[in-house]
Amino acid sequence: MQGEISNLQQIASLRRYTMTAGRERGTEVIDCDNGRLRFLLNVSCALDIMQLYHCGQNMSFLSKNAFCAGESDFPTRFEGGMLYTCGLDSVGDRVGYKLHGSFHTTPAEIIRAECNEKEIVVEAVIRNTALFGKNLVMHRKISSELLSDSVRIEDVLTNEGYRDEDYCLLYHINIGYPMLDAGAKILADIKEVKPRNAWSDKNKSDMLVMCNAIPCMDETCYFLTLAKPEASLTNEKLGKRFTVRYSGNTLPHFVEWRSMASGDYALGFEPCTTELDGGFAYSTVKPGEKISFSVSLSVENT
Repeated sequence: MQGEISNLQQIASLRRYTMTAGRERGTEVIDCDNGRLRFLLNVSCALDIMQLYHCGQNMSFLSKNAFCAGESDFPTRFEGGMLYTCGLDSVGDRVGYKLHGSFHTTPAEIIRAECNEKEIVVEAVIRNTALFGKNLVMHRKISSELLSDSVRIEDVLTNEGYRDEDYCLLYHINIGYPMLDAGAKILADIKEVKPRNAWSDKNKSDMLVMCNAIPCMDETCYFLTLAKPEASLTNEKLGKRFTVRYSGNTLPHFVEWRSMASGDYALGFEPCTTELDGGFAYSTVKPGEKISFSVSLSVENT
């Protein structure tokens, strides 16, 4: 450590606390600040990223529900957040399953939480198990170098059981105001676009450029085939570009979710193992097999 600093918390920090008020009461948080990026990790919900700030400016969508320590139906509990991981039992809206699955609502077991002179690193285990059934274990590592503009999520799914198991996974990355604003543009090398429904198809020409919030505007959704596993949102008014990069070999699909509705103004970048709706398909993990996934979130000044 240089002589001008006697306490690393002058430039970077990792703090753990439990929220005490309202619906958030009981939520365990790891609050990480690398000197440029600040990201809040939700220990109570799979170590997902609650919010992300770049040089003090918010990047993430936070719904009117806010964060909730208790269980309720998806529409009344979905907080958005910077990262809401969906799976492993289901993604999307499927009969007989929780909307977007049960992974996000599973508490994480923290095995490492460290801020040193090089980086911030938090590691956890999230278990998806059943008596006489599956034994799936996700090892999650979230890291960020000090004074860097990116945070990396590295997940390793292991089948610790004795039979093949189905799984699916979707990284629901949610961008919100002020990063998301009228005139902001999506940049990606798109090979093919499949609108989710007729309404999305009708609004396809607007899918890459954001508009002002519109009262009661219905959401649109697009299944994209990307030539390169990355997508960005550029906001020239804010002077920032937000970029998602991911492991295209294990996350071969990508969904754009676009909600321009007043009060629910959000943009979702969603790398995933499968399409949704009629294109849904499970992947398989064999006994003892490990499958790795990675997602990085970065912000740069333009």
